Amino acid sequence: MSLGIVFLSEVFGTAMLTLLGCGVVANVALKGTKGNNGGFLMVTWGWGIAVFAGVYVAARSGAHLNPAVTLGLLVNGKAEYAPGVSVDFASTLTYFGGEFLGAFLGAVVMWLAHKQHFDAEPEPASKLAVFSTGPAIRSTPWNLITEIIGTFVLVFVILTFGGTPSGLGPLAVALLVVGIGVSLGGPTGYAINPARDLGPRVAHALLPIKGKGSSDWSYSWIPVVGPLVGGSLAGAVAAVVPIIAAAAS
Repeated sequence: MSLGIVFLSEVFGTAMLTLLGCGVVANVALKGTKGNNGGFLMVTWGWGIAVFAGVYVAARSGAHLNPAVTLGLLVNGKAEYAPGVSVDFASTLTYFGGEFLGAFLGAVVMWLAHKQHFDAEPEPASKLAVFSTGPAIRSTPWNLITEIIGTFVLVFVILTFGGTPSGLGPLAVALLVVGIGVSLGGPTGYAINPARDLGPRVAHALLPIKGKGSSDWSYSWIPVVGPLVGGSLAGAVAAVVPIIAAAAS
């Protein structure tokens, strides 16, 4: 498979992810929508369905949709990111580029769909929350730990059961994301994906959103670094677990 196909697959899959995922947050958070005040459980299920759709769209590239997943596969020692896609420097950058661009584009389309409600929403914080995550209690070390743990669970389970999201199955990955959201998502909003947070945050900064306020760049590195660390740790641990199990037997 050509890297061009990989790139486009990840762009469209990650765009679908953020279009639907950020879209459910918009439906809950913005003034006057039909889903206004739908609650955190509605958000977690919406994100799960967003992952379900994104994985199907990006099936040809293995549906990483997330640099933490890509990095986890790299650290785990996989020979291929997807059938016919070797793990090397060029393919890694291709996945990263497609994921970040897709996340940005999906957020832009989401904004277009909710434009009138962004205009009607008086709170800048609610507008930012549609695009990117933020902590319930701001504490750099603990917010970072939360993101590391949540992403570790995501990538470790993916690697343990299927190798890639498409191998594991779209429904299983979607339910895993819902599970992470309801169990570990409360402290930080569970970015668990650098592209999902950074791409839409850039969109928030660039789009002409009425009364949008700050994009909170002082926090923005946590949902990037935390997931990358968590994904790397998951890849390393998932590589060691079979060795330990074989030795124990």
